[in-house]
Amino acid sequence: MIAGVAALFTLLQCSERAWAGALSLAQQLGLRTGAEIYRGACEACHGPDGLGTPQITAGFTQPDSFPHFDKCDETTPEFTKDYTAVIRDGGPARGFSPIMPSFGAVLTADEINEVVRYLRSSCKETGWPPGELNVPRALGTEKAFPESETILTTTANVKGAATISNELDYEHAFGKHDQLEVAVPFGWAHQPGMGLGAGLGDITIGDKHVLFSKLDSAPDAPLYESTGSIFSLQGEVTLPTGSVSKGLGEGETVFGVFGAYDILLPSQAFVQLQAGAAFPLHVHEQSRSVYVHSAFGKTFSANLGRQWSPMLEVLGNHELRTGEVTDWDLIPEFQVTLNRRQHIRAALGYRVPINDTAGRPKQVIAYFLWDWFDGGLLEGW
Repeated sequence: MIAGVAALFTLLQCSERAWAGALSLAQQLGLRTGAEIYRGACEACHGPDGLGTPQITAGFTQPDSFPHFDKCDETTPEFTKDYTAVIRDGGPARGFSPIMPSFGAVLTADEINEVVRYLRSSCKETGWPPGELNVPRALGTEKAFPESETILTTTANVKGAATISNELDYEHAFGKHDQLEVAVPFGWAHQPGMGLGAGLGDITIGDKHVLFSKLDSAPDAPLYESTGSIFSLQGEVTLPTGSVSKGLGEGETVFGVFGAYDILLPSQAFVQLQAGAAFPLHVHEQSRSVYVHSAFGKTFSANLGRQWSPMLEVLGNHELRTGEVTDWDLIPEFQVTLNRRQHIRAALGYRVPINDTAGRPKQVIAYFLWDWFDGGLLEGW
């Protein structure tokens, strides 16, 4: 094993041209399976159990981003394609530590896939939703995957009464299936004859629970070409913390529930579906409503690992009052990753009412997303 590791790091200094047409390093050393390649090339740093070799042996201090492959809460939310990219291109290519070298010149794509399959099998607990089912976040449709992230969303009217609303969402995944969410709205609303009034809106607290998740993949298909689906339920309560007189609150405690179902399609296409209802504590027909939201999109990868995810949302909302019609809106939008680690993202969209347009202005919507589970705001650039 030691000889294999020494040979590996010597050969990593060679150029790809020198290796063109030759056997890969794993083939030369007789390493065939993902487990064999891991033991020969990775174990010296990552340890036999995937928790890392002690510093006195490895000769370096583990960075904060050092992976622990058998810890399911750390590994299952990650994407298989990101494992592949880090092994192939090295840690810096994805904004991680330079102590992780590039193996793309000495291992074939199939051999890297075998290593990734081996690493992904290190989590022995069943029931953890795999990261591939974590589709891009839409502007108006809640997704099913539990996350640990913070999002700031801003909405501004294009015409009509000047209104700028913001919402700060804190989401924290815990355990296999649950996510705590706290949404704090704040903003500025037009006050007749008084300009803009600022204040806090109605705070919402919710819990999301995954009921079903499944990732499918043909045995000979690339790891990143998986399909699957995930379904969650969320219950939430909205507290009357906003000012009704300023147009920043409803003045009523409201209970809500929704289901979210996401479908992963081939070639990183996806569909998101959400249906829910909201009911006030003191039931009166003015505040009861039901809704159906949907998003359709596809993710494209560009240079430096940047990802673009154009989407189209169709939103339907219906207030349970006599004579009310269902309001339908469209939101063409896109999400883009901002840094190499891809845990900082932004989205921009344009909400357009398609019926019952009186009093429903067009809006520009944008968000800034920080997946803090994957690192700090200044990391991974």
